Amino acid sequence: MRQDDLYINKIDWISIIIYAALVIIGWFNIYAAVFDEQNAKSIFDLSINSGQQLVRIGAAVIMILLIMVADYRLYENLSLILYGLFLILLIITPFLGKEVNGQILSVGFGSVRIQPAEFAKFATALALAKFMERPSFDLSQVKYQLQALAIIMIPVILIMLQPDTGTAMVFFAFFIMLYREGMPQKYYILALTMIAVSLLALGIENNLYLVFAIAAAISIMIFLGKKKLSRIISFVVIGLLMIGYVYSLDYVVSKLPQHQQNRIMVLFNPDLDPLGVGWNVTQSKIAIGSGGFLGKGYLEGTQTKFDFVPEQHTDFIFCTLGEEFGWAGSLVVIILFCSLLIRLVFLAERQKTRFSRVYGYCVISILLFHFMVNIAMTIGLFPVVGIPLPFFSYGGSSLWSFTILLFIFIKLDSHRIQMLGRMN
Repeated sequence: MRQDDLYINKIDWISIIIYAALVIIGWFNIYAAVFDEQNAKSIFDLSINSGQQLVRIGAAVIMILLIMVADYRLYENLSLILYGLFLILLIITPFLGKEVNGQILSVGFGSVRIQPAEFAKFATALALAKFMERPSFDLSQVKYQLQALAIIMIPVILIMLQPDTGTAMVFFAFFIMLYREGMPQKYYILALTMIAVSLLALGIENNLYLVFAIAAAISIMIFLGKKKLSRIISFVVIGLLMIGYVYSLDYVVSKLPQHQQNRIMVLFNPDLDPLGVGWNVTQSKIAIGSGGFLGKGYLEGTQTKFDFVPEQHTDFIFCTLGEEFGWAGSLVVIILFCSLLIRLVFLAERQKTRFSRVYGYCVISILLFHFMVNIAMTIGLFPVVGIPLPFFSYGGSSLWSFTILLFIFIKLDSHRIQMLGRMN
């Protein structure tokens, strides 16, 4: 048996099977989302979304084969080149890209177009893995923290210029990986505190109540701790900064584009404008709720048939699943996603090199963020930010970028023993 054959046998088929299951279920749901009972067409018809998505699935299979036959060292060697390439594409997108709904997201020729922001995710993951594989790289030191932050923030800034806030937010998922690799916990405590304060400040009509709560919490911590002057001053400064942050939020939100302000307000008050800005989420929740336990049946969803939910084949694809397959069908898909994520954590932890482990956790972070935010968005627990459900939503750039992201890691994992030998 050739040496290459030995590594083919080490491919993680469990991850591949789960991936295939999600892609196939997603494809059937894309057909259901655009199904027209009066003018029914075959699921394979290239004039409708399901037929076009099948072509994209075929292209994804070709990409998988190319990834798996390529030398595993190629991804590490080309990591910084790919990162630079997609940064260039992000720079030129606002100038040469195609505008859709006020956003310039895609570049290409004719009908063949891609969204560089989607592919920048795996390129950034490779660049982070390349930078962090150095033995001297230590996230407990500020200079290395700033290096990692710079790699993440450069594409974020370029994507915001398109503007595409939803995709830009995804890059903050890399902080999940950074936590695993040793980023100090204090940053995460601060971030969670700011998120909690933000939610309370936006959800409470009178900020004075929150100010009193902050003052009370600071007073209790001072009273219960050691009465050192430096400690007391630190807590007082923190309290004043938090109060200042609370009162600055209204100003910050007022400077956001109107549609983003509306989405934030609808999150806290779903009945604010049910026929306007709240329409998507309201109809999505109706569709999911009407599915009950077992759903209405495949192609029987009334919310779907009558196009009550806009973008149902892309960002709101999960509500099609909820309406037609109910709680049980939704649970099956959630279990598949969770199983894939748990499996990837297992694969990441068994890697023999830091490059592969860091890249693996980047894959996990991105998939987890998309999975959680997309579903939370469709049930009204998160503002509508327009990010797809991995392997499920309609679109070539989305499917291909997630496929490349995942299968590069599967390829690296299949060569983990060989990579260790190269290091030694």
